[in-house]
Amino acid sequence: MSAPALAVHGLVKTFGGVRAVDDVSFHAAPGELLALIGPNGAGKSTCFACIGGQLKPNGGAVRLGERRIDGLPPRRVWRHGVSRTFQIPGLFDSMTAAECVQTALLSRARRLLDAWRRAPRFQTGRARDLLARVDAAHLAATPCGALAHGDAKRVELAVALANDPGVLLLDEPTAGMAAAERAALMDAAAAEARRHGRAVVFTEHDVDIVFTHADRVVVLDRGAVAADAAPDRVRRDPRVQRVYLGETEETAPC
Repeated sequence: MSAPALAVHGLVKTFGGVRAVDDVSFHAAPGELLALIGPNGAGKSTCFACIGGQLKPNGGAVRLGERRIDGLPPRRVWRHGVSRTFQIPGLFDSMTAAECVQTALLSRARRLLDAWRRAPRFQTGRARDLLARVDAAHLAATPCGALAHGDAKRVELAVALANDPGVLLLDEPTAGMAAAERAALMDAAAAEARRHGRAVVFTEHDVDIVFTHADRVVVLDRGAVAADAAPDRVRRDPRVQRVYLGETEETAPC
């Protein structure tokens, strides 16, 4: 097994007396698609925010190889090679899809202070290539404020890829998308993992997406890890069926 691209050890995040993330440990290897699932309130998004730098954990460690990144602000986590998308895409409505990707490319080149003047002309070919990799090349000239929800999700993924990340965090990447769009976006994420050796960690409520695309599944229950195994084993785990799927073993999806 290859060394983990991302390793989370004993992660803890509290809000008052509530332990939203409670001693969570897992890893993701290069080229692996890891699903982080659980019912609402299980701690998935909080865990993502602790990894991505949006929240500072109260305990534990997050490592990229030998480098610790827990507690770093988002801009430094990005610099170290972690990109993420959000449940609600965070694009600049007044920019075109290509300009949003170009702005991310400017950030990677450490020229973000020049973004408003240079974005429309900066690495135009690279920006279009990134959009093409998520089947969004035809949206390059479209203002982001005019994008349909599924299109905005694909453009946000292209923005995340502009950092050439070693670790890609996708927070409910297919929420609100049609079935065909969901499969296409996850196929694009899988292609990025396989072709470029990225570790892709994603949260998802659609169990069909999880069991079709994930190489491994980590289940959270009330902030703690309830299971960490291959999809078939997780599917048949009685505790998972009870706390997440709400099913008996006989009726678990197959």
